[in-house]
Amino acid sequence: MTGTRQHVLVLDFGSQYTQLIARKVRELGVYAEIVAYDCPVDEIRARAPVALILSGGPSSIYADGVPRADREVFELGIPVLGLCYGLQNIVYSLGGRVNPSTEREYGPAFIKIIEKKPLFGGVADGSRVWMSHGDRVDELPDGLVALAMTEASPYAAIGDRKRRIYGLQFHPEVAHTEYGKQILANFVLGVAEAGADWTMGAFVAEQVESIRDRVGDDGVVLGLSGGVDSGVLAVLLHKALGGRFHAVFVDHGLLRLGEAEEVVATFRDELGMDIRPVDAGELFLSRLEGIEDPEEKRRIIGRTFIEVFAGEAKKLAKKETIKFLAQGTLYPDRIESRGIKGPSDTIKTHHNVGGLPDELPFELLEPFGELFKDEVRQVGRELGVPERVIGRHPFPGPGLAVRCLGEVTPEKLEMLRRADAIAVEEIRAAGVYDDIAQALVVLLPVKSVGVMGDERTYEYTAALRCVTTDDFMTADWYRMDPDLLARISTRVVGEVRGINRLVYDITSKPPATVEWE
Repeated sequence: MTGTRQHVLVLDFGSQYTQLIARKVRELGVYAEIVAYDCPVDEIRARAPVALILSGGPSSIYADGVPRADREVFELGIPVLGLCYGLQNIVYSLGGRVNPSTEREYGPAFIKIIEKKPLFGGVADGSRVWMSHGDRVDELPDGLVALAMTEASPYAAIGDRKRRIYGLQFHPEVAHTEYGKQILANFVLGVAEAGADWTMGAFVAEQVESIRDRVGDDGVVLGLSGGVDSGVLAVLLHKALGGRFHAVFVDHGLLRLGEAEEVVATFRDELGMDIRPVDAGELFLSRLEGIEDPEEKRRIIGRTFIEVFAGEAKKLAKKETIKFLAQGTLYPDRIESRGIKGPSDTIKTHHNVGGLPDELPFELLEPFGELFKDEVRQVGRELGVPERVIGRHPFPGPGLAVRCLGEVTPEKLEMLRRADAIAVEEIRAAGVYDDIAQALVVLLPVKSVGVMGDERTYEYTAALRCVTTDDFMTADWYRMDPDLLARISTRVVGEVRGINRLVYDITSKPPATVEWE
């Protein structure tokens, strides 16, 4: 909820970058919230944002049945910035003309600035911007003028100073636009005169007070995985509630080498929380026996996790009043669940604590419901969470089950654990762990011939995958030093019995996903 905090509303027209727009505005210290493009004007007025940003989108503005902004949006008297399709929305709504272009502009372009103020202060003329459009503006509405152009776009930026309505044909929110952050700052902090009052220090103070007020004298239970979201949330809840907070750590037997022991040592022994570990590895493995389909593996793990967690939560509730179930739900999860974004294909089933049985008498507590992932990490630093938790690479809820392609067996898991541990150890030793967004080893259901000690082998192949990314919506493969790759390969093949070949995955996302299953 925005409350009395100054904020920007982002109207979503289906762009793949919409969440990135909100994140970039928040990096300026101004809270940003995403709403559907057809959010009623009365609701926008009631929310009282300091500015509106219209996202891009895949549609052609002149086509039938496409999403368009309500014309009244431009009569609210607050600053408006349209990005790409958002610019075309402005032009179309105010009486200009947009047509298909004979030259589709996709990728880098270089802007010639016509007017420095108010959007291009501190921006170098000729700097690179990122274009992605097939239509072009041929005629501006009355009152709007060109502020910048590119070789293919005479209206790369437009504006009306009197009404404070502006548009950019390019995407300032992506890293490929050199001065994107400066341009957004010029609009949000300059044109809209927003105050930078969105800080994680203030968020922590607000949430501690809010949690105490809501929970009162009751207790809270959390399903702790040891990852960033649940780990930081555990520390926040412990700070707010002390001994009335309880964490259940379900060890499903699919964790990495030494991970279960490390989670307990960190949160119980080092941070002093009530952590209740449950060793359920045999149960999970028994239910996964003979299962090869990745979606079925995820469903089995999800159902079994819920069953085990619910059982422990009921035990707790018999001893004291446990009224709340905490979850590390993030803002992107809320966006998707509320259907703000358009429909998309299901790539894989995500595993979360959601879907708990109705008979569990708990209210949901979701303190991170308005945060992005990078903001959760900042909260962790405010709370003094160990950096090894905050900076940890993502790890899937179903664990190594989705990195062990085909049937999951104890023998395969042991190979995978050891290979993974070697890869991470060498990556850390080389000082590049933080340069990589995610590093993982996958065990393939493929055997090949090898030679070790003058003897023939016929063993499994493992794949190493390392990616770089800002948001995991897209990712590129990490250009690893060949000597480091050689060390990892030599150690994996030499030290892990059952693996005689290591390959390196050089596929970007898209077309591939980061995880193999």
